[in-house]
Amino acid sequence: MKKRVLIYILSVFSLGCVSCGDFLDEYSQNQRYAETAQDLDELLRGECFMAFQSSYSSNTQETMSYSSGLTMNYPWLHVMDDDAEEFVSGGLTYTANYPRNVLGAFYHWGADPFLTLENAQYKDNDWEKFYKHIGVLNSIIYMADDFRSKEEDIELLNRVEGEARFLRAGYYFLLVNIYGMPYCKTTASKDAGVPLKVTEHIEDKYFNRSSVEAVYLQIVADLQRAAVCLKGITPSSTLRVGATAANALLSRVYLYMENYEACIAAANEAMAGTYSVMDLNNWTSGQNVVSWTSPETIFTQGGNSVILTFLSYSSGWSGSTPISQALSFQASEDLLQCYAAGDLRRTAFFKSSLHAAIPDKYKTWVDYNDTDEVGMDFLIRLPEVILNKAEALAMLNRDGEAKTELEKLLSKRFAVAPSVTETGEALIDFIRDERRRELCFEGHRWFDLRRYAVNSIRPLPENFRIRHQNNDYEANSMTWYENGYYELNAYTQDHAAWIVPIPNYAIEFNRGELQNEIRPNRELIRN
Repeated sequence: MKKRVLIYILSVFSLGCVSCGDFLDEYSQNQRYAETAQDLDELLRGECFMAFQSSYSSNTQETMSYSSGLTMNYPWLHVMDDDAEEFVSGGLTYTANYPRNVLGAFYHWGADPFLTLENAQYKDNDWEKFYKHIGVLNSIIYMADDFRSKEEDIELLNRVEGEARFLRAGYYFLLVNIYGMPYCKTTASKDAGVPLKVTEHIEDKYFNRSSVEAVYLQIVADLQRAAVCLKGITPSSTLRVGATAANALLSRVYLYMENYEACIAAANEAMAGTYSVMDLNNWTSGQNVVSWTSPETIFTQGGNSVILTFLSYSSGWSGSTPISQALSFQASEDLLQCYAAGDLRRTAFFKSSLHAAIPDKYKTWVDYNDTDEVGMDFLIRLPEVILNKAEALAMLNRDGEAKTELEKLLSKRFAVAPSVTETGEALIDFIRDERRRELCFEGHRWFDLRRYAVNSIRPLPENFRIRHQNNDYEANSMTWYENGYYELNAYTQDHAAWIVPIPNYAIEFNRGELQNEIRPNRELIRN
C-alpha cells in the first residue's frame, strides 16, 4: 500500500503557525490526502489556480460588494496609475457599492487605501488568497519530488511540479510588486519585499519581510525549474501551463531585474513556440481582441476585474441619455492620446460611447454564455514577450535588433506600420510607450512605472507626477463638477504611496514582525 501523505491546506495569511492546537483545529476541515500523481494534479487544479469569476452583467452600472472584502482579484491595481480616471454622472441616490466609493482611496493614494470614501473599512482578501495558494503549492512541489521514487507516471509528476512552480513564482511576483519595493539593482538585497516561505512543513515562527532580491531569486529558480519540468509537454489549453508560459514570465522577471541578456534568452525560448500575433487588420467590430483561444494568448487564469471596475458598455449607456447614475472609472485621456493616427488598437481596444472611453479588449458584458472568456487578471500574451525582448535590446544599445522586434508587433497593429526612427534613450521611451499602448488594463502599468522609477539606465525624471482629477456633487443643480485633483509624486519622493500596505490582520498575527511604511495623508489640490 502506498504511503498516505497528508496535506494541510491552511489559510496562510498568518505566514506561520503557532504551536498551540487551536490553530490547527480551526483549519482541520481543510486537510486533504494525496497518494498518487493524479491526486496531486487534482489538488493543483482545485486549490492553486485563481478562481474563475464571471464578469457578465446586464446592469447599467457595476457595483462591488465589500462587506467581507472584495471577491474579485485586486481591482484597485487598475486605478492607481495614469491609465484611469473617474467617471461620474447621474443622481446621488446610492453610492456605497459603486467602484468610485470602494476604490476611491486607491485612486487618491490615500493613507489607508482599504477605506472607502464613505469611511467604511474592508478587508484585503488578495494577500490571504495568494499565501493560501502558495501554502498548497509548497506541499505539492515537495510531494511531487517524493513521489518520483514510487510513481510510474513521471511525466505527470513533471507537469504537476512544473505548473506548481510556475504558479508559485507568479504569485510571489504579484506579491512583491504589490506589497514590496520595486527591484533596484543596487539596493535589492536590503529593500523590503514580502515574507518568503517555500517549505512544506509548518514552522513555529513569526515571519518578517524577506529582501526584494531574495524573493526575485526564488521566482527565477522556480521558473527555471518549471521550464525544465514542462519541456516537451503540450498544455491542454491556455488555462494550463507549458514551458512557453514559464519562459515568457521569466523574460518579464529578468527585465524587471535588469538582467537583459537573460531576458532576451528567455524571450527567444518563448517566441520559438507556436503562438503568433493577432493581425488587427483582420479584426471586425464586436470581436474579442483578447480571448483564451487567441493565437497570442500563452496563459490565462482568474477573472476580469477591469470589467467590474470601469464603466461597462451596457444598454443603459449605449444611447444618448444615461438612464442611471454612474460612479465608476474610464480610460484616461492621457492614455488615449498615446495612440497615433492609424493605430488600429484605438478602435479595437476601446469602446467610445457617447459618455466615456471604455476598456474593451474583451467584451464580457456582450454575451453571458461566451465560451471564449479570458482571465485578464493573470494573462500572458506573445506581444508582451516581444516588447520584453525589444526593451532589453534597447537597454543594451542594440537599437537595430530592438526595432526588428517592434516591427513584428507594429505590422499587426497598423494598416501601414510607421517606421521606428528613434534611437538611444528616445527608443527606450518609445518602447515603454508601446508597452503602455499594447498592454493597457492587463495589470502591467503600475508595476512598470515602479520599475522605471528605479531603473539604472533610464529612470523616470524626478518631476514625474500622476494627477487624478476629483469630482464633487452639487445637490441644487444635481450635477457633478471637477473641484480639484490628487497628485502622486515620483517614487523617490513619495515611495510609501507606491507600495500597497500589508493588511493589519497579517501584521497583528505576526506580532509586529511585519511592518508597513506610513503612507501620508493626501490633500485635495483645488483648481
